[in-house]
Amino acid sequence: MRPAAEKKIRTPIRVAVTGAAGNIGYALLWRIASGDCFGVHQPVILQLLEIPPGMQRLDGVIMELRDSAFPLVHDIIGTDDPKIAFNEAEAIFLVGSRPRTKDMDRADLVAANGPIFVGQGKAIDAVASRNVKVLTVGNPCNTNALIASANAPGISSRQFTAMTRLDQNRAVGLMAQHAGVPASKVHDVFIWGNHANTMYPDPRFGTVDGCPATELFDSDWLEGSFLDTVATRGKAIIMARGASSAASAASAAVDHMRDWWLGSNGRIVSVSLPSEGWYGVPEGLVFSFPCRCEDGEVIVVDDLTVDAFAQTKIDENVKALLEERDAVSNLL
Repeated sequence: MRPAAEKKIRTPIRVAVTGAAGNIGYALLWRIASGDCFGVHQPVILQLLEIPPGMQRLDGVIMELRDSAFPLVHDIIGTDDPKIAFNEAEAIFLVGSRPRTKDMDRADLVAANGPIFVGQGKAIDAVASRNVKVLTVGNPCNTNALIASANAPGISSRQFTAMTRLDQNRAVGLMAQHAGVPASKVHDVFIWGNHANTMYPDPRFGTVDGCPATELFDSDWLEGSFLDTVATRGKAIIMARGASSAASAASAAVDHMRDWWLGSNGRIVSVSLPSEGWYGVPEGLVFSFPCRCEDGEVIVVDDLTVDAFAQTKIDENVKALLEERDAVSNLL
């Protein structure tokens, strides 16, 4: 007989990460391998994608992963072929994208990265699990998720999401710092809109150590310094450390996928997904909404009140995302 404490061995899941040798991918892989994302009893097969010039760096990343001897890692595959990386994948992190340079505006970034996500969407459609969960991290992530989904017609668009959890985590961290409490005491602060400086961190339903955030903080701070600090945090990090957010972005990706996979335990979390008309957002637009995750599904909390200020911010994000969608209409 097997010892009572012995766990039933689970079938490994295939997890694909693009841009795996980049800074975010590097930080992300150790969190996945340790069980932080899919659970401490869930084995994984890591399927890592890089562009050809990045393959030597990827070899080094794979060496380090093997040297870490993670019990949950059953195999590691490194490739520059999306169809190998996405083969039978049940979870995909689309991290790799062209970074924004100082001479590029957002429209340039959209144009540069769009074709990448056309190819990846087609590869996902061809070889990934029909139940795959796709998280787009590479920017502009909302529109890149839209492009990937449009090029994977065999997979439900609800299985493609984009990451605004980093914005949420920044908002939570800032509130916790301002109140002098751990971040674990801040709940139900979420993001509307686009992963860009137009996004809106909504504090109206949030609590801090059980106290409503709108009672704890004055409206001038919430609609001024709080909003501006969250919106410009990425730029501030670049100015401070000379490089963009990597560890915090990887941590947010883990949070997003873990809640999607295992559930958010009743908490409201931020997920960008194709709109079904919620809150007046045009259908199909990949937009961040307040959500709960249950049984592997993302459920939009669709009955919250929207005040005049929040509506203004929602409208601003809709306008920006419609402009991005129009700019890539030939890729959809």
